[in-house]
Amino acid sequence: MKTFKCCFKHHLKQKVFILFLTLWLFSLLKLLNVKRLLFPERGIYLVEYSLNTSPFVKNRYTHVKNEIAYEINCSGVYEQEPLEIGKSLEIRRRTIIDLDDDDVVAMTSDCDIYQALRSYHEKLVSREEKSFPIAYSLVVHKDAIMVERLIHAIYNQHNIYCIHYDRKSSDTFKVAMNNLAKCFSNIFIASKLEIVQYAHISRLQADLNCLSDLLKSSVQWKYVINLCGQDFPLKSNFELVSELKKLSGSNMLETVKPPNTKMERFTYHHELRQVPYEYVKLPVRTNISKEAPPHNIEIFVGSAYFVLSRAFVKYVLNNSLVKDFFAWSKDTYSPDEHFWATLIRVPGIPGGISRTAQDVSDLQSKTRLVKWNYLEGLFYPSCTGSHLRSVCIYGAAELRWLMKDGHWFANKFDSKVDPVLIKCLAEKLEEQQREWITLSSEKLFMAKTATTTL
Repeated sequence: MKTFKCCFKHHLKQKVFILFLTLWLFSLLKLLNVKRLLFPERGIYLVEYSLNTSPFVKNRYTHVKNEIAYEINCSGVYEQEPLEIGKSLEIRRRTIIDLDDDDVVAMTSDCDIYQALRSYHEKLVSREEKSFPIAYSLVVHKDAIMVERLIHAIYNQHNIYCIHYDRKSSDTFKVAMNNLAKCFSNIFIASKLEIVQYAHISRLQADLNCLSDLLKSSVQWKYVINLCGQDFPLKSNFELVSELKKLSGSNMLETVKPPNTKMERFTYHHELRQVPYEYVKLPVRTNISKEAPPHNIEIFVGSAYFVLSRAFVKYVLNNSLVKDFFAWSKDTYSPDEHFWATLIRVPGIPGGISRTAQDVSDLQSKTRLVKWNYLEGLFYPSCTGSHLRSVCIYGAAELRWLMKDGHWFANKFDSKVDPVLIKCLAEKLEEQQREWITLSSEKLFMAKTATTTL
């Protein structure tokens, strides 16, 4: 019994000693600030400091003053000056904070304040633009601030904008989109909203809903362009109008003969099923073969994104052949990637392309620039941002290349990956808009002066 008590006391003393030693070590490490040395805290970078610290949002970051250290010179970024590119890389090493959906809700709750905050009154427009309105179909589902920036970049008071948000999007996101639409007479929410599933007919239906609404609007737009929330323009509105006029009624989209790897997408019946271990539904291929397309339609494939003339859209929404083809496409995989590419080849369609004409690749069609990782170094330079499902999320070092490449829009952009690129791209587009309008006014003045002299 004495031996047991002796052992117990000995073990107790050992435990007390170990506890004391542990506490002493923790105190010493805290005193020496070893945590900061071994695990340095990442600084915070606010994507839009003036908004993140404004009284119109949550105002959580008024104490953050580090924005002064990163005064970005966008002309320097465009010219790829090492100092400015280095700033963007340093920012990417920080914790990047952007506005949440509820911040966008707060910001857009008062339309007068919001429009003043975003300087909509300063947007310049020319006579050419006023006489050539453009329609937009925006199919979006998350990141309200990215959608807000996209709308701000493409906004023109003579254009018309349809927003289709996913019915399964968060309530806060929906409120943000509704607020945006309420602040402008030429922005509206689609009259019919879909539950959009990836690679499903619902994605195509969302665009068709917007196209139908846009055609019913009083704005006599000439062309319609569809975009998603991670797109951004590479041309000013003035430049877009100039490029669209050159199309002379034709359409612009990708349309190529389908490779073998994509044949099963529309030769087998697909069913929408819950994917195991995922919270999404996807069209899954079955062993049931599909019948040939109706009306002897030959299938071509391409992108879900397009530039379509008003006459083409009227045809699509009122033609029985198109309705039959849409019905046939319902059980295919990603029908939006063959629907438009095929219709553009249908004989007699406005602005169509012959079935025997050469392929129009995504590099030839200027609609939308997407940089695939397996083509980097072959068709375009390496991605300086990051990748998501093989697609490049662009970095600031690509600003000049993006604007010089010739495409009208690009995907993908993400403020959490590189906020400097989005800031500088928006700034350069505003600069180009001013320059083109000034040049246009000077030409008009010179033409009037010459006429008067004669």
